[in-house]
Amino acid sequence: AQLDIATDPIPIPVMVKISGGTFMMGSPLTEKERRSDEIQHTVTISYDFYMSKYEVTQRDYLAVMGNNPSRFTTTDHNGKPISPDLSRPVEQVTWHDATNYCGKISASERAAGRLPAGWVYRLPTEAEWEYACRARTSSAFHYGSALRGGMANFYSDYEYDASVGSVSESNPTTYLARTTMGGSYAPNAFGLYDMHGNVGEWCLGWYGSYPSGDVTTNPMGPGLGSYRVLRGGCWRNVGWFCRSASRNSGTPGDRNSRDGFRVVLAPGQP
Repeated sequence: AQLDIATDPIPIPVMVKISGGTFMMGSPLTEKERRSDEIQHTVTISYDFYMSKYEVTQRDYLAVMGNNPSRFTTTDHNGKPISPDLSRPVEQVTWHDATNYCGKISASERAAGRLPAGWVYRLPTEAEWEYACRARTSSAFHYGSALRGGMANFYSDYEYDASVGSVSESNPTTYLARTTMGGSYAPNAFGLYDMHGNVGEWCLGWYGSYPSGDVTTNPMGPGLGSYRVLRGGCWRNVGWFCRSASRNSGTPGDRNSRDGFRVVLAPGQP
């Protein structure tokens, strides 16, 4: 099921419904190049929610916020000309920028009477993000155990296979040195695009250790911290960094061309 109300005065991204469920968050010890903060644990998402089908685009952001802070408008990372394309994901947005965007569309939809009681547009929790990325898979990527050039927008000179680790690409490079428009690569089973690569995606919570215990329901992450969670890897990251379980973080004020976001429509306090 999808919501598409992009004709509203403040346009809302196309949203895909994701049914709640239980999954294994983190990575197994056998997954090569995993990091110690990826400890596997069972997580239950007890509610259905909606997630934007694509990363928030430059067009989306410009329409809501009135500016486009993105690096990739007319040149790539190496200074080579590229054609302007507002369907590329917005980047050079801070965590604060992303949450302000969510707040604006929440306010607009609430004023129009379209928000269910207690629901908001917001950034995904880290658990919601990984659950949505995996789309009921348990492999290193929703594609399977390996990420190869042409499957996603990443630094494909270093591909990855979960049983081997990083693999230097022997074929002609597919590295773009920039972001690319949403929908350029195959979606996952939930119909979400670019969950691996393109831009890293800000999440709602603080970065910290996973909670202890065998089963956790609707985790929100630590109550305090210095860094906010980023997920998915980006156009400049090697393959292993784009795995479903891979965790990254940045200060809420960080602004660079590697980071963007997508939104969820979900309970404000899971």
